[in-house]
Amino acid sequence: MTTSTSVRQQVLVLYLATSALDSPVLGWARYDGTGTTRPTTGDTDEPPYGTGVAALQDGWRLIQAAQLIPPYPGAEHETSFLKHEFFFERLVPA
Repeated sequence: MTTSTSVRQQVLVLYLATSALDSPVLGWARYDGTGTTRPTTGDTDEPPYGTGVAALQDGWRLIQAAQLIPPYPGAEHETSFLKHEFFFERLVPA
């Protein structure tokens, strides 16, 4: 009889300064399907990675990049949502 290793998904959402993966992280959220950590909790206000490239180098897989939508004329300097959103995932043993 063989046993299979169960895996769970961890999701990391990084909001970057621009659409480039090597731009600085402005905001982030983490979700852990293993249940070992709670979303977005931590001991620091520092992002888990300085750039999206750093997350890739640490083994996270990019699953969705930000859709590039130009601002409406006249709205270039208005405050809005963080538009450069990137979703990463990694699978870890349960």
